[in-house]
Amino acid sequence: MNRVPDDAEHAHSSSVESCPSLRDVHSINPTQLVARIESYEGREKKGISDVRRTFCLFVTFDLLFITLLWIIELNVKGGIETTLEKEVLHYDYSSSYFDIFLLAVFRFKVLILAYAMCRLRHWWAIAFTTAVTSAFLLAKVIISQLFSQGAFGYVLPIISFILAWIETWFLDFKVLPQEAEEENRLLIAQDASERAALLHPGVFSDRQFYSPPESVAG
Repeated sequence: MNRVPDDAEHAHSSSVESCPSLRDVHSINPTQLVARIESYEGREKKGISDVRRTFCLFVTFDLLFITLLWIIELNVKGGIETTLEKEVLHYDYSSSYFDIFLLAVFRFKVLILAYAMCRLRHWWAIAFTTAVTSAFLLAKVIISQLFSQGAFGYVLPIISFILAWIETWFLDFKVLPQEAEEENRLLIAQDASERAALLHPGVFSDRQFYSPPESVAG
């Protein structure tokens, strides 16, 4: 007579014992996953990552710093108007710094267009600007007579060369790897969220599942 209740009690105890193991195997908190996915998607909606924004600010700093040095050089040589007319209207490759300023403008336009407007995720644009900058500055230093014009003959080419290579290092070792890591994290979080939704189909609803009370009749 007690066989049926014993079987029911045994089945109930085995089901209760199996629940913790299930929770241990699939210990995924969907609420945390959804919050993490929303944070990643919020970053994507901003259109540009923080590290890429820092890179664009540094490119802008490159242009402004070279411009400042060029204006100082114009003042040192005897006035902005006179020297500007000499370096721009009567441009001479061997003695003018105007081409170094144009080189900074070239880097700024290409890099902002590629990595801010087009949001390029490749290194070819920065490789192109750095190669052009390096080749032009090396040729100018070798062929021109900048070193005979005082300190600015050394400062402007060296600063321009260093800034171009710092931009290359920052994009290649900071911007692109960090954005790729963030994208991988988003994909992993989305995959985990989909698995959690399959394992716990009612986790996003307000309903809760309750086991029926024990019955003597089984």
